[in-house]
Amino acid sequence: MPSRTTTLTESASPSDSAYLSSSLSSLSRSRSANNLIVRTYKQATQLYLTRRFREAWEVLDAIVNTGDDQETPEHEHGGQGIAPVAQSSRGTRTKVWVFYLSLIHAIVEMGPEDGAREFGGDAGIWRGIARKAREGGAWEEVVARGYAGQEGEVDAEVVVNLATLLLGHMPDQRVNQGRLESYLASSEDAGMVGGYDGVSTPMSAHSASPKALQARVKVLELYALHVLPEVGEWEYAREFVEGCGNLDEERKEAFLAALEGLKEEREGLKRREVELQHQREREAEAEAKRKEQEEKRRVEEAERERQQREQQQKANAAKTAANTATASGNESRTSALSNNGSSSNSNANGQARGGQQPRSARKPPSSSPQQPANGATFLTRVSTLLQHLRRNVAPSLLSTRLLMFFLAFLLLATRRDVRLRLRRALADSWDKVRRTVGMGVKVSYV
Repeated sequence: MPSRTTTLTESASPSDSAYLSSSLSSLSRSRSANNLIVRTYKQATQLYLTRRFREAWEVLDAIVNTGDDQETPEHEHGGQGIAPVAQSSRGTRTKVWVFYLSLIHAIVEMGPEDGAREFGGDAGIWRGIARKAREGGAWEEVVARGYAGQEGEVDAEVVVNLATLLLGHMPDQRVNQGRLESYLASSEDAGMVGGYDGVSTPMSAHSASPKALQARVKVLELYALHVLPEVGEWEYAREFVEGCGNLDEERKEAFLAALEGLKEEREGLKRREVELQHQREREAEAEAKRKEQEEKRRVEEAERERQQREQQQKANAAKTAANTATASGNESRTSALSNNGSSSNSNANGQARGGQQPRSARKPPSSSPQQPANGATFLTRVSTLLQHLRRNVAPSLLSTRLLMFFLAFLLLATRRDVRLRLRRALADSWDKVRRTVGMGVKVSYV
């Protein structure tokens, strides 16, 4: 029995036969290309699982990149041609782009140092891949190479992974917001609207499955509950959820509750951040104050130690001066005693050789002795007399009785009435001596 293809070919006209042959040839090439893409995808995933990211990237690049020698199709976007993966089935295409985005995320997470080592020390390759996630280039690349620039035709699962990638790596989510809004608007214009109450609105063929509807709800969730709050659009997020026709009432309530919870959580985090900041500032002030007090205490202790050292130095200097003065006084007394002893020995030797020498004639007092001007002069003379006795009389001769006599005399001399009586007595005594001497002279002449 001839095959169905042979029968159709024999019964068809020449023009129909040529058309059918072309279709079969195109289908054969399409299947062959799809099989090649599947094999490449599986090989790249195996390398990814063993963390051989560079090799996985090189293998996958053959089906997601346009290639230098590939002719640019008629429908190109942004100067980028259609990649081989765009010719595969929808399921294969979705898997390849989701894996591609996951590989970008894993490579960026390595960091610049490990990324450069992974790519043979070339940090430029890692930076180029990182820019796809940090600047949003991955979105434009997927739309242009995989969907011929038709943003509304991008599979919802791929959009979810694109938004998640940008949400995790872009510092400013406004680019992500614009991309999601453009996708939502384009897909709605293409008829990609579905309900959840059992009634579906007209949709394109590739979005009619429950899996596609679930993916679209995930896109709406990322946009309303993650991207809009990141840019501070809380009120617009609430209005978007309330007016979204793709969500039933139950999902709307769940989204609104989640949105309110996220807002409270963000506000709580902000309050805690403010409290932590204030606490850090208080701790910093307390630490600065403690350091200031320690510095002040250290300066005071240093000043107190310096004063103590100065006082100790002064006390040591005074003690040294006192010891020096005492030593000098002891040397002077020792020298005086030695001189007195020598003088006494000389007098004794002289008396032994020549007998007792006559006392020196006392100089007779003048007829009119000079009276002391005041008590101070008298005391001065007495003090001079005592010093004279100490120098010329041996210390052994100064008995206790003699010393007491001089002290008593000194005490009496300090009284004015006693001094006057002494003066009168001495004047009377000198007068008697003068008369006696005068009578003796007269008798000798007779």
